[in-house]
Amino acid sequence: MSLVHYLKIWLASVRYSIVRTMMFRMDFIMWSLVELFWMGVNILLINVIYAHTDSIAGWSKYEMLLLVGTAMILQRLMMGFFWSNLFELGRNIRTGQFDFFLAQPGNPLFMLSTRKIDLDSIMNCVVALSVVVFAVTKLGLHPSLADIGFYVLLLGCALLIHYAAVLLIVSLTFWLIGSQGIEGSYFTLFEFARIPRQAFVGAREVIFVWILPAVISSNVPASALIHGFQPISVLWLGATAAVWLAIAMLVFRAGLRRYASASS
Repeated sequence: MSLVHYLKIWLASVRYSIVRTMMFRMDFIMWSLVELFWMGVNILLINVIYAHTDSIAGWSKYEMLLLVGTAMILQRLMMGFFWSNLFELGRNIRTGQFDFFLAQPGNPLFMLSTRKIDLDSIMNCVVALSVVVFAVTKLGLHPSLADIGFYVLLLGCALLIHYAAVLLIVSLTFWLIGSQGIEGSYFTLFEFARIPRQAFVGAREVIFVWILPAVISSNVPASALIHGFQPISVLWLGATAAVWLAIAMLVFRAGLRRYASASS
């Protein structure tokens, strides 16, 4: 299938998601408010902490706010476009409903990853973006269009890391009986995305900065917006995204070969 056909399939999924959301408006409003409350708690926590200190690991209050805003953008994008789809993978494998995706005229991974979107998370991306814009203003930064485009590109690479991590986690369902607990490990891992890289030293730096990808997924885009273009950091983020995506797809394909459908 061509890219045009995949685009048409995705647009059809978007239309379906919008119609479905409008059928349950109160559910949409309530989940939007819950996510907004969670984001507000994170911002309030920064204000409380910086009421007692001027710097954390060399990051000022508004630099930290920019970092947290970046982490929130990434998580809202992940939740909006991919989380629900990948989260249901485990249940579909256990019930045999995964056959539905294998029977679709397209790549199974694309079909299961893009079936629906969560508008409440996507809407709250605007709030997270406003936090970043506010922090940039307070820091007195004046990013050019090139800087903004570069920041968006880095966010794209970081989003691939988030996607790869969740795909890798849920793909373990091909071998496990239950996966209710392992999906939550995504949130545990990416809680570290809100912490400056400089706060990790020794063994913690090796584990949470060099081995696991959560910290750099938010730190590299935020640092690029604050300090400008850093080639080594960009290559680091891009290579990490490529490696993690390759590993996740390798595990997923191995699981596909092992999968026994409901009809077998």
